[in-house]
Amino acid sequence: MFAISGGSTKLSDFGEILHPEQASEPILAKAVRSALLEWLTEIWAAEDLLAVDLKPRKRALFHGAPGTGKTTLAHHLAARLGLPLLLVRPERIQAQYMGASAQAIGRLFDAVRAAPEPIFLFFDEFDSLAATRLTGASTAALDHNHTINTLLANFDAFDGFVVAATNMGSGLDPAIWRRFEIQIELALPGDHERQRIIERYMAPFVLPKASLAALSRAMETASPALMRSFAENIKRQIVVGPKAGWVMNRDAVISRVIETVKPHPDLGLPRLWSVGVADHAVSQFPWPLEKDIAAYPAERAPVAGGEIVPLNRRGS
Repeated sequence: MFAISGGSTKLSDFGEILHPEQASEPILAKAVRSALLEWLTEIWAAEDLLAVDLKPRKRALFHGAPGTGKTTLAHHLAARLGLPLLLVRPERIQAQYMGASAQAIGRLFDAVRAAPEPIFLFFDEFDSLAATRLTGASTAALDHNHTINTLLANFDAFDGFVVAATNMGSGLDPAIWRRFEIQIELALPGDHERQRIIERYMAPFVLPKASLAALSRAMETASPALMRSFAENIKRQIVVGPKAGWVMNRDAVISRVIETVKPHPDLGLPRLWSVGVADHAVSQFPWPLEKDIAAYPAERAPVAGGEIVPLNRRGS
């Protein structure tokens, strides 16, 4: 790990520096995983591409609903390349004075180029900085358009990796969109990905297979961020609730969590938030939670003729 600065301007002036060892592996849908692997393979095949007069692509746009893991994916990609990531915050760039935002962009790229080692540049909430250019001759329009032109010029002159994330890809300036050689949409996770996300963030607690499947179905339109918040707040309730004297039965705990952890308004309500503790997934949710799957009673399921038999514990 090294101290990152670029002359008199420090990279930390523009956002957070995230190092490779801090990255976590994202849980990705198959299409996104394939696109990421293709890009990494291309980067690692730089010499072979050069033999056919090509270079690896270095600019990508991640777009999709809020909370779908765009920042996590960018950090993971930077870590796979062994590079620190500079997470550029738009409020560190935008300024109220004419020309100040464009100047900040210039200083940012100068600082990245002056850094002692390569930096993976990541723009968060990019739509707030790179929205479609404005018409008219107002001061605001002229300043915004100057900012866009400065971004375009610096993108063209920069040979490093640049990724930007936005919840509103359609709002980006068309010329900015075209500067990104790769556009990857991060859609809401499918059932397989939801189960893996829930498993990851419920740890060290585990859920029986049927309970996990039911909870995944009840969170069909949930973002990864919402599922993480739900799981982490269940664990927080388990720790804090008894100390605070709260009612700690299953329905009371889950009710408190879904009252305080809300989905983004643009994504609608997953079934669990619409139905509440009356949802079938809640009746399937084991309580108290265990850290060893063997501590739960054997799951039971109907078979032909109506007989009830235990499910095989293996793999549950």
